[in-house]
Amino acid sequence: MNTKIMTCVTCPVGCELTVGYEDKKLISVEGNECKRGIKYASDEITNPRRTLTSTVALINYLGGEKTKFLPVKTDRPISKDKIFEAMNIINKIKINAPFNIKMGDILYSDFTEPNINLVAGRDIE
Repeated sequence: MNTKIMTCVTCPVGCELTVGYEDKKLISVEGNECKRGIKYASDEITNPRRTLTSTVALINYLGGEKTKFLPVKTDRPISKDKIFEAMNIINKIKINAPFNIKMGDILYSDFTEPNINLVAGRDIE
């Protein structure tokens, strides 16, 4: 059995968990003060997920030659093992003027997984 120490982030308590696992199968969890710690540990061992934040290029921003950037994020966590694939996609995205983007607008639907979208992090006109 493998052991991993992790801090649960599902509530402000931040319990330090000692997690026993084998081949991505949860065996035991110690240190949690609530049931959410068990689910968090299970998710981290079986399929860790992260909300990805980054930026995409805005071309011809205000008629200038210099490239500006728009903050973006996934609207739901993606599998941690897809982060490099996601960044390769983000690095290829270029948005040309004129802009009329509102915070939360979907820039890329079904981004790395079905029903997970890349959305704008702020308004830009």
